[in-house]
Amino acid sequence: MDPITNPYAPGAGQRPPELAGRDEQLRTFDVVLERIARGRSERSIVLTGLRGVGKTVLLNALRSSAVRANWGTGKFEARPDQRLRRPLAAAAHQAVRELGHPRGDEVDQVLGIIKAFALREAPSGAKLRDRWQPGIDVPATTGRADSGDIEIDLVELFTDIGGLAADVGKGVAFFIDEMQDLDPDDVSALCAACHEISQSGLPVIVVGAGLPHLPAVLSASKSYSERLFRYSRIDRLPRDSADRALVGPAAEEGCEFTPEALDEMYAVTAGYPYFIQAYGKVVWDVAPSSPVTAQDIRVAVPEAEAELAVGFFGSRFERATPAEREYLRAMADAALVGASGTGADGDGAGVAEPAGTAEGDPAAYVRDGVTEREAVPTSAVAEVLARKPQSLSPARDALIKKGLIYSGERGLIAFTVPHFGRYLRTQS
Repeated sequence: MDPITNPYAPGAGQRPPELAGRDEQLRTFDVVLERIARGRSERSIVLTGLRGVGKTVLLNALRSSAVRANWGTGKFEARPDQRLRRPLAAAAHQAVRELGHPRGDEVDQVLGIIKAFALREAPSGAKLRDRWQPGIDVPATTGRADSGDIEIDLVELFTDIGGLAADVGKGVAFFIDEMQDLDPDDVSALCAACHEISQSGLPVIVVGAGLPHLPAVLSASKSYSERLFRYSRIDRLPRDSADRALVGPAAEEGCEFTPEALDEMYAVTAGYPYFIQAYGKVVWDVAPSSPVTAQDIRVAVPEAEAELAVGFFGSRFERATPAEREYLRAMADAALVGASGTGADGDGAGVAEPAGTAEGDPAAYVRDGVTEREAVPTSAVAEVLARKPQSLSPARDALIKKGLIYSGERGLIAFTVPHFGRYLRTQS
């Protein structure tokens, strides 16, 4: 079919033409906005999930909802090598500008506080050329959000921004992507600020998105974090939503899928939103005409998987050292349950519904007649490598820092990317 009219859009954080399966989160957020606008107390929000499930897309959609509600918004992506002050100050500057407060002197007062908050990033005594200038054309305000203690300063910053928003009957929302990469001190300060704001009733919320272990990161910082945030697990799409993500955009271009084609697509994508877009794009290009058939899907699968192997999977694998790659391959083998040998290929396309959770075992999925666990014990990885678990700690910790694996609970590890284990086994 015509590649120019191809409706599918795989990309990092790129909104698909049909945002299927996220209606509940969007409705819940609209309720949160309305409650806060009416002076009701609400918790900040944390979205968690694997890579490729659409967290960033949903985060952007929630921000759009806040903009439509005339809120001030700011968004940034956390990075392991960057502290909180600079990106948050830039987000706060944008949020204050979006509020449209009529009193210029009060706006300038808050902008001066934001500037003072940002300038404290530079160490004491730093030369002017080493100080980051936030691009705010008002003098920095002294004595507010500039103590150098990030927890004190963030509470004061949120309080003053919240007061400005309350003056005009609006709110401010900060959207933080890759939230698990924040520095531990910054996580602690953010929790403290959210706690203070929720108690004071000011209209400021934080909406964060991150990997599945983000709740553990927050809990390690502040013991009350489990009560501070509303947690929402963003997972793969159920069958009806996955079908809608495919059929809706195609129908607008006058194309249909046969029921057998939809069965085949769900088998290869397992309902992961990124895979739906990636496979859908290739299927559209190779299918000769409408309706798309199961045979069209089978023809397209090798090309789609080759593209994923280079970009989605390969780019991540290349970041690992040889020792770390050995650990990743051992994880892939240890995840197999009931396979004939640890090095099973598992290279078929079939992916079925979750096989259920056995008592004392993490969730498992059936692929090609072989059950694969989502998470594996670190002891099982050591067993595959015939090594002591302690000797593998450096590789495991490095992979966690690189965002390739995560530990949702003690003694268990899992890939942050769906189907990564299968990719590794096909590359062996």
